[in-house]
Amino acid sequence: LCALELAAKSGVDVRIVTPHIPDKWYIQCLTRSYYLELLNMGVKVYEYVPGFIHAKTCLSDDKRAVVGTINFDYRSLYLHFEDACFMQDTACIPDIKADFIDLFNNKCHRITYEDLRNLSFASRFCSVILRIFAPML
Repeated sequence: LCALELAAKSGVDVRIVTPHIPDKWYIQCLTRSYYLELLNMGVKVYEYVPGFIHAKTCLSDDKRAVVGTINFDYRSLYLHFEDACFMQDTACIPDIKADFIDLFNNKCHRITYEDLRNLSFASRFCSVILRIFAPML
């Protein structure tokens, strides 16, 4: 979270896309528990509405991209043998950017403070409990 906050507060347009339809309800509940902190940091949070999304794609400065299977957590980076491809100044970068633009404009809902106020008590309560176990999930 610190790196995201530093980037957002330094003027970088930081956007995160999470699934609106989860594969596991408790992971979605845990994920949503971080939304308020992220919004307060200046990070834009989106949920992919049409279905489950499992993409791990990053785009930086319209020049660099990472596409792969790696989650940004300890298990993915150190314990599992996950992989990604780093690309710089390649012909596919504009295609990745176009996919992102389409994603944000047509397939995602941007999370607002109002959305967070409308979460049920049960969802907020589960979030508090699940945050305890976050490092293990």
